[in-house]
Amino acid sequence: MDKLLTTISDIIGNSGFAEIAKNFLDGGWKTLVMIAISCVLIYLAIVKKYEPLLLLPIAFGMLLANLPLAGLSSDGGGLLSYLYYGVKYGIYPPLIFLGIGVMTDFGPLIANPKSLLLGAAAQFGIFAAFIGARLLGFTPAEAGAIGIIGGADGPTAIYTAGKLAEDLLPSIAVAAYSYMALVPVIQPPIMKALTTKKERAIKMTQLREVSKREKILFPIIVTLLVSLLLPEAATLVGMLMLGNLMRESGVVDRLVKTAQNDMMNIITILLGLSVGSTATAARFLSTKTLGIMLMGIFAFAMGTAGGVLCGKLMCWLTKGKVNPLIGAAGVSAVPMAARVAQKVGREENPDNYLLMHAMGPNVAGVIGSAVAAGIMISMLG
Repeated sequence: MDKLLTTISDIIGNSGFAEIAKNFLDGGWKTLVMIAISCVLIYLAIVKKYEPLLLLPIAFGMLLANLPLAGLSSDGGGLLSYLYYGVKYGIYPPLIFLGIGVMTDFGPLIANPKSLLLGAAAQFGIFAAFIGARLLGFTPAEAGAIGIIGGADGPTAIYTAGKLAEDLLPSIAVAAYSYMALVPVIQPPIMKALTTKKERAIKMTQLREVSKREKILFPIIVTLLVSLLLPEAATLVGMLMLGNLMRESGVVDRLVKTAQNDMMNIITILLGLSVGSTATAARFLSTKTLGIMLMGIFAFAMGTAGGVLCGKLMCWLTKGKVNPLIGAAGVSAVPMAARVAQKVGREENPDNYLLMHAMGPNVAGVIGSAVAAGIMISMLG
């Protein structure tokens, strides 16, 4: 009986519960806070459906990383530390871009090349947030990583943070995916504040049909132009365009199916778990995290405003042929931002169908965020 009681005592004494209790005042309470935060994020992913495909594995990776004595953080030497090499060496985000390329139709952008300007204008939020982060005391590299949140592109934000500010990776990832999920909440008030009822009701003419030859040449030309001009952007843009070329070529259906289904799902799980495994209390519970959350929503707001204002300028130059709302879709959150533009437009004019027009700046924003990331990495890396 004494031996049994001793064994039970040893098990309890070596448990995570005992570890938290023993070190509660010296930081054990932070472990409980991180576990609570991870549970809140799991709730948001499952119940509120906030970007669940990545937020759920990120949240559970965060839960695992903060289990006392389990050694499952990214630097704990366990399973997740090995999976984290895919983030550390920039492997997972480009593979995600390959899958995105396979699922993206650049036809609306090719049919209306002016959409590229709207996608570029919406990247204003990235550079505005960079300046704001510098004013809050972040280093240039940290500010660059934070600014990319404004591109509304999770893999790009993770890739850039891994290159410029690895310690801020968990906070940046959580901010990026949280705000991406809130695009339908964040964008409409800004869109309505910057446009008139008449502008929001503008009906745009139908886009021309894009030939297969154009769709095949587009990814090749974009890869050459962007990569030669900005080599640091070649990894993300190149993988995005490879995926799109596979889609449009029509000769590699098996690869297309694998890239957009099996590979995409596997990489999404590995990326989410790896990012979550970095979110230990020492990294996440800091004033920097609060600053990142503030700069994240500021970046989204400025990106939306930049796109809408560029849309207003194009509306004026074309004498009312462009609905400024489609500029808000340039923030890249595909296809959510385009759907928001469609929804706001139909509130003013039920016969308004802006979705395909908004998809032009929407996919242009994907390219734009990758280019902006390349600029930040080349300047600050």
